[in-house]
Amino acid sequence: MKIANKLLWAAVLTASCSLAQTGGARAITLVEGRGELLQFQRDVQKVALAEPKIADAVVISPREVMVNAKAPGHTTLLIWETGSDPVRYEIEVAKDNSDWDSFRKLIEDNANGGAITVTGSGDTIVLAGTVKSAEDSKRLAGMAQTRAKTVINLLKAPPPPDPRQILLQVKFAAVDRTALTQVGFNLFSLNGKMIGGTGTEQFTPPRFTALSSATPDSNTVNFSDLLNLFAFRPDLNIGATIKALEEHDLLQILAEPNLICEEGKDASFLAGGSFPFPTITTTPTGGATAPVITVQFKPYGVKLDFTPTITPQGAINLKVAPEVSSLDFTNAVTLQGFTIPSLAQRRAETEVLLKDGESFAIAGLIDQQVIETMAKVPGLGDIPILGKLFRSRSTQKSNDELLVVITPHFVRPLSPEEKAKLPDMPSAFLPAVAAPKAKPSKTKGQPPPATPANQPEFVGPRGQQIPKQ
Repeated sequence: MKIANKLLWAAVLTASCSLAQTGGARAITLVEGRGELLQFQRDVQKVALAEPKIADAVVISPREVMVNAKAPGHTTLLIWETGSDPVRYEIEVAKDNSDWDSFRKLIEDNANGGAITVTGSGDTIVLAGTVKSAEDSKRLAGMAQTRAKTVINLLKAPPPPDPRQILLQVKFAAVDRTALTQVGFNLFSLNGKMIGGTGTEQFTPPRFTALSSATPDSNTVNFSDLLNLFAFRPDLNIGATIKALEEHDLLQILAEPNLICEEGKDASFLAGGSFPFPTITTTPTGGATAPVITVQFKPYGVKLDFTPTITPQGAINLKVAPEVSSLDFTNAVTLQGFTIPSLAQRRAETEVLLKDGESFAIAGLIDQQVIETMAKVPGLGDIPILGKLFRSRSTQKSNDELLVVITPHFVRPLSPEEKAKLPDMPSAFLPAVAAPKAKPSKTKGQPPPATPANQPEFVGPRGQQIPKQ
């Protein structure tokens, strides 16, 4: 038995030596992510590997070496046993096709009907073919990015459709809930002791047409307006007229712009102007600072900024910022002789979702002001208690509310075959009148009547003759 074992070991050593001497190499084929255990009859002294990125060799025990496949490719492994020449192993690492096939099938199933091919090696994946939209191309490239560090996207998508155009119809309206109150008073006398009249001069007073000191009863007075209240005492010849008014305003259109804009683009509208205001800056000159005044312009008036976008469902996502501003000299600032007015602004900014033809309104931007005007008759208006009869008062309460109504529409340009509908021309102010037909002459020697060739067909409004065309 011992003799047989010795003969077997001798045969193994002889074969190993002959393999090393002839320069032969052993081939090892592995799949990416897997390994192979190499066992030897003698202790291993050294291990050398050409490309560690493809495979690595781990010495587990003095007579066992584990080869692990890391990436597809080819490499060479050399192992030295005790007392023998090195043994060469040609290692080929193949890609795990089962995992790759499942990944490629996943990409193809999510192509949304597109014809694509997935190729690559190592950390690089190449996507080629055609897809239905640019969104599909980005989505597939993102899926491939989870498997490889580098993704070459060669997918072709049809060009996107032309952006749609949106017409925005806007109405800026000021709802003036104004209450205007006016009170006026006129007093007149025609008795024999006193003839005259007085009033607040706010409304037309009575006019005396005839005044006589001899016969006081013959004095007369004319009224152009009895106002609201009229009182007269015939026994005293004293009368009074009183007028009290109250007015209410309703609505005023400030602007009504119609703007066309492409989806995703910004558009703006301004109906107003710009006012100058100085700006003081300092510039160093020779170690000191000198003020420099520059003039800038700030817009004011009726302003609108909007940005429309279209959702995948076909609705219009509208971002709008309407603004109405006016110059306010009440809160103006005077700086080095310059009067800089302030701006009274009412502004809103919102984002809504609408369909074609739907409208929405922005309201509630209220501006309230109270203006009271007093007038009186000099002297008489200062009398206590009775002086109130010789005073006039006008109170104006401004309760202005801004209303903005916005309606978007999808529009498209007219094709060359379509004709735009233009407004009809107005009718002529004085249309032509047909000339009366000439009667044939019965008198001998008279020239024959005019022939249709030289006879005028119409007579103009001023008597001019219009020949027949």
